[in-house]
Amino acid sequence: MRTVNVALAERAYPIRIGQSLLAKPELILPYLKTPRVAIVTNEVVAPLFLIRLVEGLTDAGVAVESIILPDGEVHKDWPTLNLIFDGLLASRCERSTTLIALGGGVIGDMTGFAAATYQRGVPFIQIPTTLLSQVDSSVGGKTAINHPLGKNMIGAFYQPRLVLADIDTLQTLPDAELKAGLAEVIKYGFIRDLPFLEWLEANLDAILAKDPTALTFAVERSCINKAEVVANDETEQGERALLNLGHTFGHAIEAGLGFGAWLHGDAVAAGTVMAAELSARLGMLQSSDVDRVRRIFERAGLPVVGPRLGAERYIELMRHDKKVEAGRLRLILLKEIGQGIISDATPLADIEAAINACCA
Repeated sequence: MRTVNVALAERAYPIRIGQSLLAKPELILPYLKTPRVAIVTNEVVAPLFLIRLVEGLTDAGVAVESIILPDGEVHKDWPTLNLIFDGLLASRCERSTTLIALGGGVIGDMTGFAAATYQRGVPFIQIPTTLLSQVDSSVGGKTAINHPLGKNMIGAFYQPRLVLADIDTLQTLPDAELKAGLAEVIKYGFIRDLPFLEWLEANLDAILAKDPTALTFAVERSCINKAEVVANDETEQGERALLNLGHTFGHAIEAGLGFGAWLHGDAVAAGTVMAAELSARLGMLQSSDVDRVRRIFERAGLPVVGPRLGAERYIELMRHDKKVEAGRLRLILLKEIGQGIISDATPLADIEAAINACCA
């Protein structure tokens, strides 16, 4: 088992990474206020992993409530969030009850938001079961639900007490979901970790084949990168915004097509190509660099061409992004491969040209 620590003073917490971790309740027990938990999962994940987790905790003397939600990004909304509150209130869960998010990014985000707001804050633990959630959404305390006008626009920063990333859960992950998670893994190489990008280029086939050793290293290195950024900038006032490479374009794709039409990682991949194209148009990247960006996403089976929503529609949707300040779009671009930058003065004509060049 590997451990990565998120250094946030009194709110610091560990990320445990390894195999067969779901069967080890002793990893969870030290982080419970009282021996009572409410596990939030969905109808796809529950048949795969819920019984194993419940039995281990029950045998360890923990009282367990289970709340099973519908699956999918389309359900990341107020009505589904209220199902969590309904379950907690019906079971008379107290402020000392720990919420456990068992699932992918949607479950993690909604459970975290519920934990931040139920009785003004209860402890929670992340047990991510997808590659995307293990390397990104479970770490750093971002919690949210979607609004029809924008992704993750309603939420809170609220840190978990523990992240438990069981690599074995990735063996049941559909190939499309694994590839979508790879978009977030590759992102770290582009914005701050060139050696990791080079390792990914050499080991991509092993990851796609779900080799446990390759997956463990990819998850650990991604979490190290994210933990360092979060420790420096927890509430995204500066450096943490770099983690959103491709996301402003990608969120526009998700909102424009309707949440759930594209997987988040697919939208991020296409959005990252747009960001690279824009970086080249601004004189920061060479055309060969943009080709390199496209090539690794293509090898990963991810889209490198966005849907033709029209540049005006993209811009309209991007203006709802959380990084907009004083009406100006703040975009994450690449000064070079391995170094991301924040730009808030990008000419609108260049943004539109990059979008048009990268859409079907």
